Amino acid sequence: MSASGRADEAPLVLAHDLGTTGDKATLVTPTGEVVASVTVAYPVDFGADGKAEQHPDDWWNAFCRANRLLLAKHGVAPERVAAVSFSGQMMGAVLTDAAGRPTRPAIIWADTRAESQCARLIERVGMAEVYRITGHRANPTYSLAKLMWVRDNDPEAFAGSRRFSTAKDVILQRLTGMHVTDHSDASGTNAYDQLRAAWSDELLSASGLPRRLFPEIVASTTDLGAVRGAAAAEAGLAATTRVIAGGGDGPMGALGAGIVDRASGAYAYLGSSSWVSFADIAPLHDPQMRSMTYNHVIPGQFVPTATMQAGGASLDWIASVLRPGADDRFEQALAAAETSEASADGLYFLPHLLGERSPYWNPHARAVFAGLTMAHDQGNLVRAVIEGVAYNLRTGLVAFAESGHRFAAIAAIGGAAKSPLVARILADAWQLRVRPNSMGDHATSLGAAAIAAMGVGLLDRADVRSFVGKPSGDAVEPVLDATINAERYDTFMDAYRRMEGWFDR
Repeated sequence: MSASGRADEAPLVLAHDLGTTGDKATLVTPTGEVVASVTVAYPVDFGADGKAEQHPDDWWNAFCRANRLLLAKHGVAPERVAAVSFSGQMMGAVLTDAAGRPTRPAIIWADTRAESQCARLIERVGMAEVYRITGHRANPTYSLAKLMWVRDNDPEAFAGSRRFSTAKDVILQRLTGMHVTDHSDASGTNAYDQLRAAWSDELLSASGLPRRLFPEIVASTTDLGAVRGAAAAEAGLAATTRVIAGGGDGPMGALGAGIVDRASGAYAYLGSSSWVSFADIAPLHDPQMRSMTYNHVIPGQFVPTATMQAGGASLDWIASVLRPGADDRFEQALAAAETSEASADGLYFLPHLLGERSPYWNPHARAVFAGLTMAHDQGNLVRAVIEGVAYNLRTGLVAFAESGHRFAAIAAIGGAAKSPLVARILADAWQLRVRPNSMGDHATSLGAAAIAAMGVGLLDRADVRSFVGKPSGDAVEPVLDATINAERYDTFMDAYRRMEGWFDR
């Protein structure tokens, strides 16, 4: 509260979650209470050959509109916002000129066009060495290969570019004029030396990209100063609001789910892309390179992760196909699946709508319904999609277990995690307890809010557990027989193995 004791004058922090489909702005108190949130959508340009682009101006316009809608709707004066911070989609490539203006559309995480550039990196450095340096395989989904693709395929735009940024960092530039990123976002570029906590000289040399493009790397809680006057007016914020660096959505989701160290356990995020992850004091280098490791937004911690390209996006796709344009398409899809079967009736779905990262790292992978018959209806299709996502995420948990990291329960966050049906399917597929998180789809926003509060001294790191999400309700226990589930999982994995040669044709 303020010195006068009035709650309506107490400071608030503002979190922006810059996702794939929109910007979610959330007002949070210094004790972690969500006051209100609003989401402003923007488009994605999916095109041929793996194209996935957005325009950075759409992100900025959504950011400004979300601020104005949120503050006006809830009668909050801009001066009450002590700090703003960000959770941002990772692995993209945004190029801007010296004034910070985009020189071309942003290439986002889902884009897979940079295959030849990635192959060049592997030839020059070696896959095992890239994994050792960065904690990640070399892959066309990462920023470094995408920057090389722009240089090779859009030379005019590249020649006019002076800065490379990720999604949230473009907004940071416009708010403060500073060209920075944080360690968590940097660790998702394929250009970051994880143990040195700096840009990798070896990978930058192999890419042939100039060092001047790459931003300064700072801690996620770094206070970058107050919002610049002109930007404050455009964004609907007070010029007194402090801008805190923030982080990538994966590590930020871990914080929002309460995963701050190894003792916190593991969590699953069910957003457009989906992943399973946990926190530890060192990167996890899987001998088969199925998983990757990001830097946490908490200093000194890392988040080993197994990420699939189209998790929630697969559910979004099937719901939109079955109920195009319907506002309640997700609810209708889930209702149809509630009393249906899929793998129990011989129907499987390979959820590779956008190629695949973990565990296959194959940009040529494609989505497949296997075992489809005339007897199957829309409920079976939806159920198969959910089970396909669950089994694909299980491959990450298997990789963790084989490296000695086993968990009795998984905290679930993200929009789809709110569904009791989805939680039951996950619990059965993983043979683990699934604990819905109290923040649900607010988790990444709450993580960014915690970082904002720490950045301006409203929250001490020692108290962060009391700020972020906690388990909500009873854990969902698996009920499917483990032997039957193992057989279905093996069938799911066999379907990919049989299709892999066809994918690569």
